[in-house]
Amino acid sequence: MRRPRGAAVAAIALTGALALAGCARDSSSGGGDGGGDSAAGGSGCELAEAPVADEEVAPSEVPTEDVDASELRVGLAYDIGGRGDASFNDAAAAGLDRAVDELGISPDNIRELTAGANESEDAKQTRLRQLADDGFNPIIGVGFAYAESFNVVAAEFPDVDFALVDAPADPENVTALLFAEHEGSFLAGVAAAYESENCHIGFVGGVENPLIQKFEAGYLAGAQAAAPDITIENTYLTSGSDITGFQDAARGNEAALGQIEAGADVVYHASGASGQGVFEAAFAQDVKAIGVDSDQYNQEIVGEAHEVIVTSMLKRVDVAVFDFLAAVAQDDLSVMPENFNLSVDGVGYSTSGDLLAADTIEALEGYRSEIISGAIEVPDTPSGN
Repeated sequence: MRRPRGAAVAAIALTGALALAGCARDSSSGGGDGGGDSAAGGSGCELAEAPVADEEVAPSEVPTEDVDASELRVGLAYDIGGRGDASFNDAAAAGLDRAVDELGISPDNIRELTAGANESEDAKQTRLRQLADDGFNPIIGVGFAYAESFNVVAAEFPDVDFALVDAPADPENVTALLFAEHEGSFLAGVAAAYESENCHIGFVGGVENPLIQKFEAGYLAGAQAAAPDITIENTYLTSGSDITGFQDAARGNEAALGQIEAGADVVYHASGASGQGVFEAAFAQDVKAIGVDSDQYNQEIVGEAHEVIVTSMLKRVDVAVFDFLAAVAQDDLSVMPENFNLSVDGVGYSTSGDLLAADTIEALEGYRSEIISGAIEVPDTPSGN
């Protein structure tokens, strides 16, 4: 199964509905075990007719021509894992690196700080105050874990431009960088349906909360739109305030193995560093996997397991960070989109590895243009929630 099968590309998403070790639940949706005739790659699903891509439907972009950001001093506060996490934080780092290359920000005018595991709220606020007191402006926080801290610290520094990834904040000087994870995950679900030989797929979510449920909702909707009779395994590693589900590769491995033993042959994860365990399980069992946030096929930390990553759902935190820095540099935050969705290239799918069948890509582009045009409205909460 580890072989190229077509051009390239795919979309991803994720979330689940079960948890391990007492704070979890298992469920399957859809029915049957596939086996219907299909035009796609090796898919065992009986596939619905895919929409045809409209070449006139294309994402828009924030204008950045002639923007000079050389005077900016940028502070970046990462969530747990920081630069090098092969996921969410790395996507933010990529946006900053692009701004250095294209907007003229000096590396000497950048400070990057990283949150510790299970740290206090005071520690987060101290990190943000340190950046502001030292003259960094703008300041970007990566992840909803900074929401409370931004409400407090941004109000103390009204002349500093702040941006917060994945959560809104009350002060007027905070720009919320929000994403349509459900739209990107819809495409991941379509890709999974087309690439599955058993018509049986899985989703592993790190922490069961409203944000990760957006991944789940889109993934389920996309898979069921492409293959109404598909069977889906859902697993959450933890729930509520227990965020260790984003940091436990062993538990991710265990969850993925359980789904594979149940019959899933494509597994999508939205579980941060726990996704490493998902990839290792998929590689060991010779099934396919879908990455999340960044193009995980190209990340060194994944190692030889990258061979089974057919695509990744790209949550373009890099685009959002770059666009925000460009907007601040031109002193015009009005150019920022309210939501980074498919229409502004805020989410999408990766093309690395040349592992997706050509008809899978064709279907993905068709569904993508339908979502951008509004013909398809993707749910952002799982049915029943």
